[in-house]
Amino acid sequence: MSIEKAFNDSIDYYDDWMKKALPNYNDLFNTAKEIIPFAPTTSIDVLDLGAGTGLFSKHVFEKYPNARFLLYDLADRMLEAAKDRFRSYPQHFEFMIGDYKTLQVTHEYDLVISSLSIHHLTDKEKQKLFCAIYSALRKPGIFINIDQIRGETSFLQDLYWNHWLAQVKRTESSEKRIQESIDRRTKYDRDALLMDQLRWLTEAGFMNADCVYKNYFVGVFFAMKE
Repeated sequence: MSIEKAFNDSIDYYDDWMKKALPNYNDLFNTAKEIIPFAPTTSIDVLDLGAGTGLFSKHVFEKYPNARFLLYDLADRMLEAAKDRFRSYPQHFEFMIGDYKTLQVTHEYDLVISSLSIHHLTDKEKQKLFCAIYSALRKPGIFINIDQIRGETSFLQDLYWNHWLAQVKRTESSEKRIQESIDRRTKYDRDALLMDQLRWLTEAGFMNADCVYKNYFVGVFFAMKE
């Protein structure tokens, strides 16, 4: 099964599942929203990579009601759900079906965001994408990525996994849904080490690269193009 089909098949419950499966969902997205440095009245241009149903864009739009968004994703049904979410704001939202491993945009952006998506790439693909994101940003520009982090040791990997599994079993009654998520993680996740991700951002040209918030295996990454 392709990755886009796997996520298209989860469309009916995806938003609800994200809130159950992510450690401290609200803290992650609130932190990501808080660290965007532009004034809330600014008409910023935002590129959302692996946008899915538009969850991250929804949070950003709450803070920046004058922003313009391009939601970019490989899974067409996920983008259809995002279109439904933002149907009342056609002047603010555009949508593109595409594989950002070969990201090509003709427009420059003030902010690039991504959530729980880039970890599906190989390490080399991540490095290439960070360079493409840097090129797509204006100066000053900001990249914020909510994403998974591989544990430095097998002990930490087991700690992260067991914590996640215990959490979803407390919050999700459907064993089928839990197993589908486990299958997606096993087949498609290619988590990278924290320090490697920060180094790749710096090598791409970013300044002030940091993981400003971390809860077990998920962190909020911040990087600036000055």
